[in-house]
Amino acid sequence: MSAREFNFDGLVGPSHNYAGLSFGNVASFNNVKSASNPKQAALQGLAKMRALAARGFAQAVLPPQDRPNFRLLRSLGFSGSDADVLARAYKESPVILACAYSASPMWTANAATVSPSRDTADGRVHFTPANLNNKLHRALEYVQTTRTLKAIFADERRFAVHDALPSTPAFGDEGAANHTRLGAGHGADAVEMFVYGRVEFDPNAPAPKRYPARQTLEASQAVARKHGLAEARTVYVQQNPDVIDQGVFHNDVIAVGNANVLFYHEQAFADEQGALFQLRQAMAGVDAELTPIRVDTGMVSVQDAVHSYLFNSQLLSKDGGKMALVIPQECQENAAVARYLESLVASGGPVDELIHFDLRQSMRNGGGPACLRLRVALTDEEAGAMHQGVIMTEALYHTLVAWVEKHYRDKLEPSDLADPQLAIEVHAALEELARILGMPGLYDL
Repeated sequence: MSAREFNFDGLVGPSHNYAGLSFGNVASFNNVKSASNPKQAALQGLAKMRALAARGFAQAVLPPQDRPNFRLLRSLGFSGSDADVLARAYKESPVILACAYSASPMWTANAATVSPSRDTADGRVHFTPANLNNKLHRALEYVQTTRTLKAIFADERRFAVHDALPSTPAFGDEGAANHTRLGAGHGADAVEMFVYGRVEFDPNAPAPKRYPARQTLEASQAVARKHGLAEARTVYVQQNPDVIDQGVFHNDVIAVGNANVLFYHEQAFADEQGALFQLRQAMAGVDAELTPIRVDTGMVSVQDAVHSYLFNSQLLSKDGGKMALVIPQECQENAAVARYLESLVASGGPVDELIHFDLRQSMRNGGGPACLRLRVALTDEEAGAMHQGVIMTEALYHTLVAWVEKHYRDKLEPSDLADPQLAIEVHAALEELARILGMPGLYDL
């Protein structure tokens, strides 16, 4: 069976701001309360989508979510007109207002976990939106995420969009940022690897001490059950608690996989050799051989990996069997990482090309290339059955650039969140976007 991997990149929303809401995300905390540039952020993301689509990679867009979330604000006791709600929230709890305005859905690696039809018991593509219950500003997302996925993947003969897991600590789920599919190719049988940070029902299991572990083993197992994954082709691996405490809040900050290649830091997993053994055993059952690319601490420290987002990159399969590594500009500005990447490309291994992008606005908030995309492997028939208006084309790119130029501010200060006009601007932008994408009724404005 042939299949292509579509990368659904999140379109940065008009309320992109630096509120520092994500405890455990070093970049997010370092830039708290500085001025952001929503227009530049959206244009940087669109430039990445356009460039990869022009190279022949299957590329699509996931729209931003409506902000501010007035339902959240009103549920917490802020009442009156919309303007009254914003003014009171800004005066009494600016952090809650920032949560209601967060543009974090741009990082669509956290939107859902996706299992291709090749892997599932009923032969459909399965999606489970992530509950993201570790952070208030992200725990709001799954409602619109579910709505959006059901609009794009509406054909229930081919697609199954599940409800999110219960929003309790036991089932903390952060989506595809902790999930990797490994096999001979996108259309071949493969192994799905779930990486978790802690075990809810085993108090003696290792866990980080400084920063929260956002993904539980129990959540990963529940998603695998919902998707109908075969036990022999499903692997659960624990993230190293020590690297979580160094700012590796998701596995995709320390490892990335594609086809049969796992590109990872030596400190990524609690039991490196045990993880590799499990993967090799499971992959033997699908006639695939694991190709690990291990980065030693002596070459790249965990700190350098976190600051450069070396592993928060995209590994993309090219014609001819080689792969390109999509990296943020910061990787070339870090001396140790730049040296390593030069040696990686020169090694004759699977990765023979680097593609770098300026994603500074996203990076300052703690999200690199891998954070910005949700991977969905689709057969030709499945790709034809999804909503076509979200597929990135040259025409859509130019339309979206004009839309951004029309609706987005080029500077957003924390105090601007109290401005009622910002909410009006966001709503107007999203109403037009729904028409552009051919998705009427996408938002409950």
